[in-house]
Amino acid sequence: MCAYLHVARSAYYHWLNRPISPQEVFNQQLANKIREIHEAHEEMGYRRIRDELARCYGLVVNDKRVLRLCRELQIQSTIKHQGNSITTRALRPFHTASNRLNRNFHAEKPNEKWLTDVTEFKYKVHQVVHKVYLSLGRFSSSIIRTCLS
Repeated sequence: MCAYLHVARSAYYHWLNRPISPQEVFNQQLANKIREIHEAHEEMGYRRIRDELARCYGLVVNDKRVLRLCRELQIQSTIKHQGNSITTRALRPFHTASNRLNRNFHAEKPNEKWLTDVTEFKYKVHQVVHKVYLSLGRFSSSIIRTCLS
């Protein structure tokens, strides 16, 4: 393999028997502390682990370093956000309504079929965010518009 990679055999053995650098020793110690924190608090992600290292052990390290070590140790927080969103369809929604109309929106008589759609609008007045909901209800052949704030 050394001949294929154009590396001298002596250089390979020198690399193989090299002493462990102080940075690698510190990373191993840090990895042990990260493993301890994760075993005690599995819900913590790398940012909270970094905060815990600073708070309890007095070790101020970069969050990217903690993230890299967590990935090497295959440590991941157990808390995950739900896959539901307002603007995009969820992969596994909690509830899916049955499709009773099958896109047949025409009604033979009034009040036979009722449909609605609610849209949320956000606007700011100074620094305060307000929400307005617009509901377009449709039944039979007429349209009802309501605005709630």
